[in-house]
Amino acid sequence: MHKFIPNTKNDILEMLEVIGVKDVNDLFLDIPEEFRLTNELDLQSGMSEIELRKHIFNVANKNKSIDELTCFLGAGAYDHYKPSVINAIASRSEFYTAYTPYQPEISQGTLRIIFEYQTMMSGLTGMYAANASLYDGQTAVVESAIMAIQSKRKCDTILVSKSVHPESRKVLKTYLSHQNINIVEIEMNDGVTDLEDLKGKLDKDVAGVIVQSPNFFGIIEDIEPIVEATHANKSILIQSVDPMSLGILKSPGEMGVDIAVGDAQCFGNPINFGGPYLGFIATTKKLLRKIPGRIVGESADKDGKRAFVLTLQAREQHIRRERATSNICSNQGLNALLATVYLSTIGKEGLKEVGMQCINKANYAIKKVTESGKYALKFNKSVFKEFAIEGKNDVAEINEKLLNENILGGYDLSKEYEELNKVSLYAVTEKRTKEDIDTLSEILEVI
Repeated sequence: MHKFIPNTKNDILEMLEVIGVKDVNDLFLDIPEEFRLTNELDLQSGMSEIELRKHIFNVANKNKSIDELTCFLGAGAYDHYKPSVINAIASRSEFYTAYTPYQPEISQGTLRIIFEYQTMMSGLTGMYAANASLYDGQTAVVESAIMAIQSKRKCDTILVSKSVHPESRKVLKTYLSHQNINIVEIEMNDGVTDLEDLKGKLDKDVAGVIVQSPNFFGIIEDIEPIVEATHANKSILIQSVDPMSLGILKSPGEMGVDIAVGDAQCFGNPINFGGPYLGFIATTKKLLRKIPGRIVGESADKDGKRAFVLTLQAREQHIRRERATSNICSNQGLNALLATVYLSTIGKEGLKEVGMQCINKANYAIKKVTESGKYALKFNKSVFKEFAIEGKNDVAEINEKLLNENILGGYDLSKEYEELNKVSLYAVTEKRTKEDIDTLSEILEVI
């Protein structure tokens, strides 16, 4: 028996006697003998606490974090400023121990946080209501597609633009390919959704259309003509959006979008080596009963005091399985709390300021990187905080040399788009200074 399992031999014998089994191995008789482990695990010998701490420290030091590097890498996860007050509040025990409101009548604090978060996300996206919450932006895209299919029961096709994040498109195909749902991609034209190709693919079988703006290349797409064409076909328009951009750009609701989705990692959530993140869905009143996840509503208790309740519950955990709209089971409560504290702290003007800094610094970076003539902007379009730069060297070679200078370079777009060889996607947030950008430009010119 492993030394860290505290049961003594007498404990084990007593338990076996109670359940009527003579030997621990009898518990595994259903597993064929050839599949059972008969030897000890090939593990190194144990360490003392001092040795273990040193070992973990040495392993961790093999990584370089964005606290050590100047980060120009985005592609879905972004190095935005996180005010210190966020951790101070989120570290309170009543917050970081809260998981999910299974007993809403005694989870008023958790419900209050979710209510405030949903209210803010609804206001930002210009939609009637938002949920709380999903694993990440990719999950949100998938769940929105399922919403569209369920709303248009006779339709079996989802159109998705190739300018939507590649990971979103991959997860979409993984989820829906075995559910008799057709995923058809819309071609791009100079880095944005090809409107004519979209119109040519719209037919009676299309339940929904998924586009992204700012799109994967950071380009601000012209959404309104896409909304018009989609609605003319009586289909549902889904927009994946960077919520940070909504401090300065027109909201999905203002443009007539039916479902807004995205990832709120940018709101006070660290990059965390890839997660956990904070997917969101916001939608119109018409589609509200199809939304997955949780909706928290405001009510009054028997004394007339303000109270919060779970409402319009569409999960199989709360209603009959066959009536559920989704099997999504997780509410990213701590991540939603971080976003709520961030938005409360920074406010409307602060969000606008962050957005303006992103767009101004990104355009300054474009100017500096391309002025030597050695690099060129791949798509001559309006951008928010990301842009694609084409050079003469392989991206891996450029990034290796940048890393030697403690700079985390751009994303290699050829990994997902074969036609974009030697093209990098750079992200510039409000954290990047003029000095950071000038240094990047100087090193790139030398390379």
